[in-house]
Amino acid sequence: MNKFCGMVLAVLLAFNFLNTAAFGEFTEAQDFSNPRSFLIHGERNQAGDQEHLGTVVFKSAMNERPGVNDSSPFARLSSHDRSEVGVSHEMNSDLIVLAKTEEWEEFPEDEFMDAIADPLEPFNRAMYHFNDKLYFWVLKPVAIGYKAVAPEKVRVGVKNFFYNLRFPIRFINCLLQGKMEGAGNEVRRFVTNTAVGLGGFIDIATNKLEIKKYEEDLGQTLGSYGMGPVLYINWPILGPSNLRDTLGTVGDFFADPISRVDLRTKYRISVRAYSVVNNTSLVIGEYEDFKSAALDPYVAIRDAHYQHRKSMIQE
Repeated sequence: MNKFCGMVLAVLLAFNFLNTAAFGEFTEAQDFSNPRSFLIHGERNQAGDQEHLGTVVFKSAMNERPGVNDSSPFARLSSHDRSEVGVSHEMNSDLIVLAKTEEWEEFPEDEFMDAIADPLEPFNRAMYHFNDKLYFWVLKPVAIGYKAVAPEKVRVGVKNFFYNLRFPIRFINCLLQGKMEGAGNEVRRFVTNTAVGLGGFIDIATNKLEIKKYEEDLGQTLGSYGMGPVLYINWPILGPSNLRDTLGTVGDFFADPISRVDLRTKYRISVRAYSVVNNTSLVIGEYEDFKSAALDPYVAIRDAHYQHRKSMIQE
């Protein structure tokens, strides 16, 4: 009987879905006939009738509006609910997630609209796969080898040194944003760590004096003046970014002491590559965990990067 009711409800949902001219796929979750089951994704379809059918249909607009956040609704389900989720996904087509949940939860409309535009998705996906292979085939093996020969205290010290060296970028952008307290803190941190912390290898300012860090860059400065991200860009080697932050990175390049030192290009590249390998050796496994937990790692990274940068600008 339950199976028959499920088939009837499936037909009704299919008819309702086609009536809205939304072309996509969905797979059946356990107990499809359960009136608390509902379809989750993107933009709510006004034809859905929660009170009568016990369902809510969200229409994916991936082909109409780039940058729809595919992961936000799913991320809000409990671990028990996630075990009962069916997913059907085709690139450049609609994505529908059918989930069974214990309690109804209303998802605010603005959460689904808050996503970065991604008109360059084919290029960005290609660069994501390139960077992914570069990480697993080159960066991670080198970082593991480096980790085996360099003690953690040394690697943390090297990270602190490069962070301290980039003081001008943070200081200038604090001034540009009118964060005078932040600019003052950065001066105090730089003087303390340089003079007492062996050139910045020991973070005395944080560990002993508890002076707050201000992670500021030109991308955040442009954002604080009202410039949006415009569109998402995944650069080869450099990784996730957007048009605003790309312009910011170019500007910060000229304030970076490493760029100002009179060295040949190959030496500058070697110094930056060493910094990347050192930092990677301290976080091996985090990217792997993030990737394995995502339905679509590309979308998850894109949206996580967008939300992270947005929160940094709002601080």
